Amino acid sequence: MEFAVQTFGGLDVLMNNAAIQPPLSYKPIHEFPAELWERMVRINFTGYSLLAKYALIQMLKQHSGVIVNIASGQAHRTTRGVGCYGPIKAANLLQTRQWGVEYARDGIRVVSVSPGAINTPLVAATLREQGGAAQLANRHPLGRIGRPEEIASAFLWLASDDASFVTATDLEVDGGLGAFGAFADPYLMPQS
Repeated sequence: MEFAVQTFGGLDVLMNNAAIQPPLSYKPIHEFPAELWERMVRINFTGYSLLAKYALIQMLKQHSGVIVNIASGQAHRTTRGVGCYGPIKAANLLQTRQWGVEYARDGIRVVSVSPGAINTPLVAATLREQGGAAQLANRHPLGRIGRPEEIASAFLWLASDDASFVTATDLEVDGGLGAFGAFADPYLMPQS
């Protein structure tokens, strides 16, 4: 934060986007290793809180700023065998609402983005290991996995003055996945 202020004269935007979901985390809670739980909470939840804390100190001085938390489609719906990631991402949504309400009168907006499956190197590697890229794409009503630039565009809009009346809320950028009640109900359209 000090570097940003010294280099650019202020802090306009914080993008909270640090999260892990290692293969060992695909377990129900009664089988979940305590050390992994603590690591995921530390990175995926506490990390957001600490970055926001230090950004807010500067943003309060400026009476302006935007915090964008990257949540997840898993914050809105769940499936069996994922005992930690979804609940933490749901907590990121409540962080967004709490901070958005808390700092609205201070000129600071707080929003979040909940991506569906996005074609990142990590997702691509996981899909190569597990197979199933076509199956994952077919779960999204648009019939494909999202592109990183689609998330970046949503982020840029939310951080811009064009979204100046948007705070304390989440934008699902998920190819329509959020329209389903659960991950367990895939969108079974014929694949083209």
